[in-house]
Amino acid sequence: MGTGTPTLGTLLLCIGVGVVVLGAIVWAMERLGVRLGDLPLDFHFKGPRGELHIPFGTSILISVVLTIAANWLLRR
Repeated sequence: MGTGTPTLGTLLLCIGVGVVVLGAIVWAMERLGVRLGDLPLDFHFKGPRGELHIPFGTSILISVVLTIAANWLLRR
């Protein structure tokens, strides 16, 4: 197995750790009173014909976190 390609077990372990870390982050944010979708720059409009939710702040936060994670993982 010296080809440098990850095995299925390694891949599943990384995905599992990622899910646990993501869950811990969401749990910590909820305990601090910060909910995804209610961040600054998340807009919510209500009108007579419906509602519109534009999560700019949440999208920026997720983009920054994924960029940092990808850079950290790819530089190893």
